[in-house]
Amino acid sequence: MEAIEILFTASLWAAAIRIASPLIFGTLGELICERAGVLNLGIEGIMTAGAFSGWLAVYMGADLWFGVAVAAIVGATLGLLHGVLVVPLGLSQHVTGIGVTLLATSLCYYFYRLAFPEVTSPPKIDPFQPWPVPVLSEIPVLGPALFQQTPLTYLAFVMVVLVAWFLERTPLGLAVRTVGENPAAAEAQGINVTWVRIGAVMAGSALMGVGGSFITLSAFNSFFFDMMNGRGWICIALVVFGAWRPGKALLGAVLFGAFDAYQLRLQQLAGAVVPYQLFLMLPFVLSILALIFMSRRVAYPRALMVPYRKGER
Repeated sequence: MEAIEILFTASLWAAAIRIASPLIFGTLGELICERAGVLNLGIEGIMTAGAFSGWLAVYMGADLWFGVAVAAIVGATLGLLHGVLVVPLGLSQHVTGIGVTLLATSLCYYFYRLAFPEVTSPPKIDPFQPWPVPVLSEIPVLGPALFQQTPLTYLAFVMVVLVAWFLERTPLGLAVRTVGENPAAAEAQGINVTWVRIGAVMAGSALMGVGGSFITLSAFNSFFFDMMNGRGWICIALVVFGAWRPGKALLGAVLFGAFDAYQLRLQQLAGAVVPYQLFLMLPFVLSILALIFMSRRVAYPRALMVPYRKGER
């Protein structure tokens, strides 16, 4: 009975939204890449690089928002590398993405050791603080869950609306969707497929970098190894769960966040009886089941992972 009561507590849903926030950024970034026809498996490394670079910039004296901007720039730079390798050069998107993840992660660990050769515990910064929205934050349950979050969480929800509007309502968004569905038709309309795809990968990777910076600038106050803990791979699954739609991807991210927050509370109730590893598995198992249920007969971008060279049919 107590396990069911937890589902109706404000603290559970506040934690769910907080856990979902970096996933929202990462999922939106991956979604933009894939709608343009490019699978970006570099997301795990790009989020790690965003977390490290944003935190390091703030630690060296920069403003928190400047740290977010640095994370976005680092993400876009890694996206440019990935885009150049897979779009004009036509290299394997799977292998290149894994390579970008390994490269970015290794560089972060190298520069961390270079900057802090003798530290025994990660240096700390002053992260973003919760910003309660007047009036709305006083609403029972909903107020603490949605309207007592940090500014980056609010930005994540704003980006869902902006990305949806961009893809569905703007000429550039139409170009992104076209090169992901039928690049030959896009070329016939005068669209430069190469530049649109590279630009989409850079924009998506910038969002991934911001998602990584949320971990160090909002959720925590320091950088440590393996702190991404597979969030990038979860984002890839959430893109499929959301059928390449920003709104559905948001739902998937919040659902995973709720599963994760719920298992932490279940550990406190039954941790002495049930091995904690089973609770750690719970959000992933439930996410897989939800993915299977939601992704049946889903329409994916037809040119996804299909290399394209100008003039080919």
